[in-house]
Amino acid sequence: MSERVAVRKTYKLFIGGKFPRSESGRSYLVQSSNVSLASRKDARDAVVAARAAVKGWAGATAYNRGQILYRVAEMLEGRREQFVALGVPGDEVDAAVDRWVWYAGWADKLPQVYGGANPVAGPYFNLSAPEPTGVVAVVAPEAPALLGLVSVIAPAIVTGNTVVVAASPSAPLAAVTLAEVLATSDLPGGVVNLLTGRITETAPTLAAHLDVNAIDLAGVADAELATDLEARAAENLKRVLRPVPADHDWTGDPGVGRMTALLETKTVWHPKGV
Repeated sequence: MSERVAVRKTYKLFIGGKFPRSESGRSYLVQSSNVSLASRKDARDAVVAARAAVKGWAGATAYNRGQILYRVAEMLEGRREQFVALGVPGDEVDAAVDRWVWYAGWADKLPQVYGGANPVAGPYFNLSAPEPTGVVAVVAPEAPALLGLVSVIAPAIVTGNTVVVAASPSAPLAAVTLAEVLATSDLPGGVVNLLTGRITETAPTLAAHLDVNAIDLAGVADAELATDLEARAAENLKRVLRPVPADHDWTGDPGVGRMTALLETKTVWHPKGV
């Protein structure tokens, strides 16, 4: 009997809820696995998918979004050993699960904490409510590979935004495996889109794209690249979250800053009276 030949996995992109190869046909090798090398065209396709998903995701109830984020945590917990096999420390996987749960709990609380009635002089109600910004491009941090990725995706989507993520080129296996978790977690297609490959190739396209409303440069370590991306974003008035320091502690209390930075507050006036 001949020995069985193992099936070699190809780690593909995650766009619109599907796993396509790069339209360029390119790939690169990481830990003896083939990983798709995203092109500028793939980045544009991901933005189209993210924009198409905005209305449904932003229009979902906060309670429903919280349920889905909690489901992601459940599915991630069930695939813990798979991430460990990829080299992600077990305690990091546990922290990533806990972070999904933490953000899930905020889904229906943010409007109460950061919205409400404002005291005004006059016979009016003045009400403010936070709303999602729209499509957010995210450059994921290099390390910790899984926890850092969750820490930039979860705060963006819990409030109703959709995202296009440029994963760290040195840690794509955990990123695509997380995309497989998302694909089986009731998350609508297009809410999260993930590109693997060169940040220098995909991030400039996302920064300059007119249909991207904000960009999070959390994982940009090159100061020159960060400046270039900020300049591209400024040309179309994108909201920009600047890179985090190299020594940033992703294991600490995440706070609400990443959520509120990607919200817009809308205020309405309504006359009082019977």
